[in-house]
Amino acid sequence: MASCTALSSSIVEYFQGDGFYRCGYCKNESGSRSNGMWAHSMTVQDYQDLIDRGWRRSGKYVYKPVMNETCCPQYTIRCRPLQFQPSKSHKKVLKKMLKFLAKGEISKGNCEGEPMEPLMEDTIAGDVALINKLDVQCGLTKLGDNLKEREEKKGKSAKKAESCELIQSQDKRAKLGSGEPAQSVAVPTAPKPGKGADLSKPPCRKAKEIRKERKRLKLMQQNTAGEREGLQAQREPPSLFSPEAKSNQPKALEDLIFESLPENASHKLEVRLVRSSPPSSQFKATMLESYQVYKRYQMVIHNHPPDKPTISQFTRFLCSSPLEPETPPNGPDCGYGSFHQQYWLDGRIVAVGVIDILPYCVSSVYLYYDPEYSFLSLGVYSALREIAFTKQLHEQTPQLSYYYMGFYIHSCPKMKYKGHYRPSDLLCPETYVWVPIEQCLPALENSKYCRFNQDPKAVDEGRSQEPDRVQVFYRKAIMPYGVYKKQRRDASEEADVLQYASLVGQACAERMLLFRS
Repeated sequence: MASCTALSSSIVEYFQGDGFYRCGYCKNESGSRSNGMWAHSMTVQDYQDLIDRGWRRSGKYVYKPVMNETCCPQYTIRCRPLQFQPSKSHKKVLKKMLKFLAKGEISKGNCEGEPMEPLMEDTIAGDVALINKLDVQCGLTKLGDNLKEREEKKGKSAKKAESCELIQSQDKRAKLGSGEPAQSVAVPTAPKPGKGADLSKPPCRKAKEIRKERKRLKLMQQNTAGEREGLQAQREPPSLFSPEAKSNQPKALEDLIFESLPENASHKLEVRLVRSSPPSSQFKATMLESYQVYKRYQMVIHNHPPDKPTISQFTRFLCSSPLEPETPPNGPDCGYGSFHQQYWLDGRIVAVGVIDILPYCVSSVYLYYDPEYSFLSLGVYSALREIAFTKQLHEQTPQLSYYYMGFYIHSCPKMKYKGHYRPSDLLCPETYVWVPIEQCLPALENSKYCRFNQDPKAVDEGRSQEPDRVQVFYRKAIMPYGVYKKQRRDASEEADVLQYASLVGQACAERMLLFRS
């Protein structure tokens, strides 16, 4: 038995779903059901393992749909960025953004088919009252003394997170033609006049090179095929990254996103990564502006009244996170944990992507944007940027190679768009193995709930097989459940503990601490 001084990072309180409630997807008033737990704190590895078993977080509340009972089964979906190829519709969105940035052009009819997640609150509608209660009480009076030391450590880690803002400009000067996104750079202090190049501006192209390129194109159009071959023989060989050298290869996602803009571009776009938990100084400085964008989004897109959401609701669902920040030497430069990717257009925030950076993936939590810029299809654009960002992190941390898009709901037309990011996999709700989405779709056409693993003998390899080894935090001490139940001699708790263990799996059950009062 260990004392509270040996407290693990992950501390959770489990709550069994006690009925059906309104579904945020199909709006069925009593069709949705899930189980959940309040995470006082959680390691990134524990959360990685949980989402690989169908869990997902909203703020500090972590929930798992009861897949074979809920009206809209929600399958965890992940994209494989290393093999990703943008579709024609994806390319249209990227070209539309580039035209807007370069020339200020606004195409008509751009918002059709724009993916839209339901309200964060709607996805866990039946648990909102519980979350409100837990957010106030949360067992903190019971855990307060034991967590005080942890909060002090968290304060120290928050100082380390101060420098965690990264900027991705629209140009790709850092690794031109390498197929990688523009190098993220630490935010510099205010530059001194007359010293160094302005990194926020795209690189200049020599006028001579531009004229030379135009002349070549004009000559090629005027000459016949035979003359074109003769002209080619007289010219110097094309550079490695010229259009001629890449004509037979599809453009990489990074090439489409970071295509160079003219020096006199109409608009400037930056994507800044700021740590949201614990909040960095950059996050704190922009939180109010970020909240105002979210408020406009909810009013226009989701028809919220002007007095909602409150800033506390915004903070609870989109800023608070149980994930402990980690910056291991073999991890990405920005570290692991919870972040906001802020899209700055001409010096103002127009969209925010809430993401978690975990040991094996970037997990998309939510996106909201200024409705004034709906014509830019920011839902699609941000997903493509996050895929490119995952590829960039993979260069630093090879095991980080997936992009988790949350839940795929085949029965909900507005949520099927996630299946268009290929190649992608769905998580089998019974054996927790990943299955290519192409193999899953025929079954989903016939039934809302499906077991994707075709092997009838396959079982959940990570299932709980020794529930007595579940770690329990009781009366300032850590002990296995087998010891705890002998002390309590209360059989009424056993069903909850066994269900908890079966849902989180044996590995997490032995690492995380299940708080018992």
